[in-house]
Amino acid sequence: MDPLTHALSGALLARAAARFPAQPQSERKVLPLRMQVMAGFAAAAFPDVDFALRLIDTLTYLNWHQGPTHSLILLPLWTCLLARLFSWFTSERYPWKLFALPVCLGIAIHIVGDLITSYGLMLFSPLSTERFSLPLVFVIDPWFSLIIIVGLVLSWRYPRQNIAAIAALAGLCSYCAFLWTLQQQAIGFATQHVQKHTISHAHISVLPQPHSPFHWKIIIQHGETYHLAEVNLRQSSNPAQNQTNWLLPKMAAAYRPVSENNWQIHQQFGDNPTNATRIREAWLNPAMTSFRAFAQFPLVERMDTSEQSECIWFYDLRFKFPKLPPSFRYGVCRENDHSGWQMSRQRGSFYID
Repeated sequence: MDPLTHALSGALLARAAARFPAQPQSERKVLPLRMQVMAGFAAAAFPDVDFALRLIDTLTYLNWHQGPTHSLILLPLWTCLLARLFSWFTSERYPWKLFALPVCLGIAIHIVGDLITSYGLMLFSPLSTERFSLPLVFVIDPWFSLIIIVGLVLSWRYPRQNIAAIAALAGLCSYCAFLWTLQQQAIGFATQHVQKHTISHAHISVLPQPHSPFHWKIIIQHGETYHLAEVNLRQSSNPAQNQTNWLLPKMAAAYRPVSENNWQIHQQFGDNPTNATRIREAWLNPAMTSFRAFAQFPLVERMDTSEQSECIWFYDLRFKFPKLPPSFRYGVCRENDHSGWQMSRQRGSFYID
């Protein structure tokens, strides 16, 4: 989820759980409302501090993003550290324990927010590096963000009541329940495809996509073969979108109604059996170890060959969107048949690529 939505969600949850002094003389025992909200805001932004790993290199960041800073096991540690830091920075020197609740809630809602995207979190780091996800929401979802913003605006309008923030959180839960029903529709569509074509040992994944909560990417993997469909669960299409030159409408138009049965078949190492052996050799080369650890649905993009060198490029199907080049493209290159493979990186459309 995008950093701003994370931070706003922390502010909303802290606002919903805000405490008010029972009597004027007890104010020192309760943080001012603005501090509770600011603590939740800052704490919810904190887990993405692992962005600093990009200073090492992008693959290190990709493999450890949403790792230890997103761990349930380490949540008490981060809560204690941040609460003490916030206490130290306040001029009134409020006890750090007063910051503990909004800080804990801020980090916790960040973890939940990333859990419902498709990247995957190391929930039990450092005991395990296994990633968990319940992909319901695309990383940028305007509707999700709007519910949070409305809740915060109404809470500002009624500063002594928590009901608006609580109602907004209930709205977020209802929206996620709605997305779950869409996810189940996508899974059902994929299951029908598997049964119709008798695909053995099929692994079904459905991933939320940009522009609309009705847009889903369906990936059915069996062996080295992917069956891919980009669907619009609203069961409707807009022909005018196909005629525009604007990028966003063209991207949205690529998600087709399920009635069109618009499936594509991709081979992990390409459709040319002659090249498949060489591509597989490049994929399994030790130089690709870091990218293999990252990619869940790896697919060869292309081979670049010349008299002097050759390069073989791969990407992850999770990060390929219509009308855009894949994000996070990595490959291996060598000068000639006798030199070793060296990892290379290709830039994509976004700054993080």
